[in-house]
Amino acid sequence: MRRTRVATAVLAVGLTAGMLSACSSGESSGGGGSGIVNAWAGEPQNPLVPTNTSENQGGRVIDALFAGLVSYDAHGAITNEVAESIDTTDGKTFTVTLKDGWTFTDGSPVTASSFVDAWNYGALSTNAQIQASFFDPIEGYDEVAAENPTAQTMSGLKVVDDSTFTIELKQPESAFPDRLGFAAYFPLPQVAFEDMAAFGENPVGNGPYKLAGPGAWQHNVRIDTVTNPDYDGNRKPKNDGVDFIMYNSLDTAYTDLLAGNVDVLDQVPPSAVTTFESDLRGRTVNQPSATIETFTIPGRLPHFSGEEGTLRRQAISMAINRDQITEQIYNNTRTPALDFTSPAIEGWSDSLAGNGNLKFDPEAAKRLWAQADAIAPWTGSFEIAYNGDGGHREWVDATVNSIRNTLGIDAKGKEYPTFAQIRTEATNRTIPSAFRSGWQGDYPQQYGFLAQNYQTGGSSNDGDYSNPEFDRLLRASAGEVDPGKAQDLLDQAQEVLLRDLPAVPTWYRNAASGWSENVSNVTIDWKGIPMYSDIEKN
Repeated sequence: MRRTRVATAVLAVGLTAGMLSACSSGESSGGGGSGIVNAWAGEPQNPLVPTNTSENQGGRVIDALFAGLVSYDAHGAITNEVAESIDTTDGKTFTVTLKDGWTFTDGSPVTASSFVDAWNYGALSTNAQIQASFFDPIEGYDEVAAENPTAQTMSGLKVVDDSTFTIELKQPESAFPDRLGFAAYFPLPQVAFEDMAAFGENPVGNGPYKLAGPGAWQHNVRIDTVTNPDYDGNRKPKNDGVDFIMYNSLDTAYTDLLAGNVDVLDQVPPSAVTTFESDLRGRTVNQPSATIETFTIPGRLPHFSGEEGTLRRQAISMAINRDQITEQIYNNTRTPALDFTSPAIEGWSDSLAGNGNLKFDPEAAKRLWAQADAIAPWTGSFEIAYNGDGGHREWVDATVNSIRNTLGIDAKGKEYPTFAQIRTEATNRTIPSAFRSGWQGDYPQQYGFLAQNYQTGGSSNDGDYSNPEFDRLLRASAGEVDPGKAQDLLDQAQEVLLRDLPAVPTWYRNAASGWSENVSNVTIDWKGIPMYSDIEKN
C-alpha cells in the first residue's frame, strides 16, 4: 500500500524455502482438508468491500478473493491480469480491453461495467467509501466526490462494450495503469449493488479464492476460503484454500506457529526477534519490505495546530532515539526512518532536506519545545494510542519514555484491544490522542505512500492534514513525463512533509516472518505479505 512515477519497479525481496512435513493441529481444522493453509490474521475493520477496505487485515482477504486489471508478483513487477491491454497515446485517455472468459464466483461475467460501476460506487460521496480518493485522478471525480454531488458517475469513465471501457484523467499520468492492481480498482458483480452491506459479509469475487460458504467469516475468529476452480489468472493456488485465523496477540500466534497450529506468520512479535531464526531454523525470512511505521498527531488536538503544532511535532520527533529502539527492541529488524516512504521503493533517498527532524537530537528537541511553550504553555499529557493485538506495546513504551525523558513532560501509551477498534476511531475522528499509523505499499510507487496519507482528502489522511504546496507538488509530479523531473517534484513534496510532520515517521519494517513444518514454497512479497497462492501444504 511505491515507486516513483515511471517504469515498473522490481523489488528483489521475495524468498522461497522448502519445509519438512508435520501434522496440523485441531485448532484450525474447521477450514477444510489437509490442503488448507492456516494463516495468521486479524479482524478486518469493515465489511469486505474493496473500496471500503484501507487496512491490511481486510486487504489480505480482499486480495485473495478478487482480481484486478493488473497484478503484482512477489517482487512488485506488474503484469496484466483481467486486462488484455491498457492502451494510451497521450497518458491521459486509456482504453482498457478485458480478457475473455472471466467470471465471478456466482457465475456472472466480469465485464467493463463490473469495473466502471464499482469505481463509480467507490467515488460517490454519499456511499462514504474510505478509498474514494483513489479515483481522484479521473475526470469527473470532483463532481461525484463533493459533499453534495452534482453527478452520480464520473464523466471520465465510459463503457464501450462488454469487454472495453475508457478512462479519461484530469491530466496525463503515464504511470496510472500501474496502480490498477490495488483493491480500490477491483470489479464488483451486479449482486453487490443490491445490498452492499450484505455483500460485504459474504463477498463474491473473481480471484484465486472464494469464501468456503455462508458464514465463512466468523467475526473475531476466522475467515475460511477455498480455491476458486474457475480462476485462470496469474495467481493459481498451489493449495486447497486459506483459513485466516484471527489472533488478539502476536505472542499467542507465535506460540501456535511453533506448535504447528498456524502455518504462516508474516510478522513475529518483538519478544521473538532475537530467537525466531533459531526457533524456526530454515523457515524464516528477514528482508526489507515496503512498509513504514509512523504515528499521527492530528492538528485538531490541543497544542498541535499552527506554528505551535509544527514546533511540537518536530520536538517530539527529535526526542525519539530511533537507533536505540530499533536495535534493543527489534534486533535490527527495523531501520530508522529518513522519509515518508520506504527504501524498498524506487526513488527513495536518504538525503532529503529536513530529514534531520527524524534524528535523535535532545538539545534541539528541548529548544523547539520551549519555543512552542512561548506561544502557548503546554498542559496535559502526550499519549500515543496503539492496538494491543499487533505487538506495539514495546515500541510505544520505549518511544514515550524517550519523549518523557527528553522533554520532561508526561507521556504514555494508550492501548486499544484490537486493530479494528483503533482503526474505527481513527477513521471516525473520535480518537482523542496521537495514534500509531504507518503504511504498507498498495502498489509499487512512492506516490501511493504520499497521496493517500497526506494529500487533502486522501483516503487514509486520518489526521486531516492539508497543505496546498504539498498537494501542488504531488499533482505536478504525477503529471510529469520526465522521470528525473517527476522524482525531483516528489522529493520536494516530501520535504514539505518533513517540515510539517503530519505524522512522525519512526522506522521501516522488515518482513520478519516464519512458517511451520506443515507448509513449503513460502514467499513473502515486496510489501511483506505472504504469497498465499504459492504456499504448498506438506
